Amino acid sequence: MIRALATLVILSLAAMASLRAAHAAEPVVIGSKNFTESVVLGEVARLAAQEHGIDVQHRRSLGGTRILWRALMGGDIEAYPEYTGTITHELLHDVPPSAGIAVLRAHLKKLRIGITDPLGFNNTYAIGMREDEARKLHIRSITDLAQHPDLKLAFSNEFMNRADGWPGLRDAYHLPMAARGMDHDLAYRALAAGAVDAIDLYGTDAEIAYYHLRVLDDDLHYFPRYDAVYLYRLDLQKRAPQFVAVLNGLAGSIDAQQMRAMNKAVKIDGKSETSVAANFLGVAAEAGSGGGFWGRMGRYTLQHLALVGISLSLAIVVAVPLGVFAARWRRLGQVVLGLTGILQTVPSLALFVFMIPLFGIGAEPAIAALFLYSLLPIVRNTHAGLTSIQPSLLESAAALGLPPRVRLWRVELPLALRSILAGVKIAAVINVGTATLGALIGAGGYGQPILTGIRLDSIPLIMEGAIPAALLALAMQGVFELIERALTPRGLRLRAMS
Repeated sequence: MIRALATLVILSLAAMASLRAAHAAEPVVIGSKNFTESVVLGEVARLAAQEHGIDVQHRRSLGGTRILWRALMGGDIEAYPEYTGTITHELLHDVPPSAGIAVLRAHLKKLRIGITDPLGFNNTYAIGMREDEARKLHIRSITDLAQHPDLKLAFSNEFMNRADGWPGLRDAYHLPMAARGMDHDLAYRALAAGAVDAIDLYGTDAEIAYYHLRVLDDDLHYFPRYDAVYLYRLDLQKRAPQFVAVLNGLAGSIDAQQMRAMNKAVKIDGKSETSVAANFLGVAAEAGSGGGFWGRMGRYTLQHLALVGISLSLAIVVAVPLGVFAARWRRLGQVVLGLTGILQTVPSLALFVFMIPLFGIGAEPAIAALFLYSLLPIVRNTHAGLTSIQPSLLESAAALGLPPRVRLWRVELPLALRSILAGVKIAAVINVGTATLGALIGAGGYGQPILTGIRLDSIPLIMEGAIPAALLALAMQGVFELIERALTPRGLRLRAMS
């Protein structure tokens, strides 16, 4: 058993070292948020740089504004598309909402962040309703909403908490109704189905025309301008000046109609972001850039196995000794069980985000979060297995003169093995499902097609990640059943069967 634990430690450390080495060897890294337009703009920048012979990697769909901003400040990414209204309201709180590019550039420079001139379109926030419903209720402006307190409002989760989002909008227009958070892409389907009455829109969303929506007039001019720009780390001016020149060269090159058409091509027509960006730039998209279905599945599977395998191995090495400690020293053991239980109550997405300041984005913070989630079932089952051993068996071992350490390894742990492996099995199955959230912080795995499928309203893409994740969970359970059978002493197996 000592050899097995040592092997797990060595393999886990080697895998993490290889991940870190791969990360260190990365080229210029562009990030994008988890919505279509941001991904398209990320691909535009990547392909434009590639045409100039610059090696660039695009880490897609990394979540919301705060995740991208932290990643940029921490150096995990080196550029990403952003909007001026978001910068003034969410990132630079000491800058007035009406600040121009020159003012933003001066303030960002203090943070060693650069900004391009606007790309050419204003993707402002807006509030939208179905045209037939708005006509029936005579609603043309956001002010008119106040006359209908029974309306059901659903806004994107980020909009619900932004300084320029729902709280400020509600106060500015004195809106009496409540609102709930919902994924932006799913909100369109809910609106079309009549489940909600109004949602937040982006000015260049292709769904506005597709779903026949009325954009309500912002008659109090609450929303600022959201001119699209690229943010980048200023150290790129020395390390990759050509890349900075490419980003600046994209300024003024995309108008609202072109951006709306690109969004439509992806969201409505089902084309890939890469092909749409390549068509806009007039360049050839990489042949087979996605690697085909089996190529993608192989990549997702390896990434997912790495996340689950490394985190679970480290958890076994740490949690089993903690469980032994909790069983031997009962009072301190309750503290250990309580602390690991508290970790389990932290929402999984929040725990992933908490790891970003410590580990950056990518596989490392996801592994750290999954490791913490794996502790409770293993610690608790180890503790339960050891404390449930019949006292007569322990007395017999002591009567034979066996030292405490020998009793632990030769008697107690073998008797508790079934319970310990049951905890490991539970942790493994939980990890397989929870690891899908790692895609939000750039960890890859089966969560990547799931998030893309949600964003593109594509059930096949969602199934591309959900079905393999379910099969992997079943496989994990089967593997640990076999391990349990192989490691359980024959006498204990016979007693269990009888």
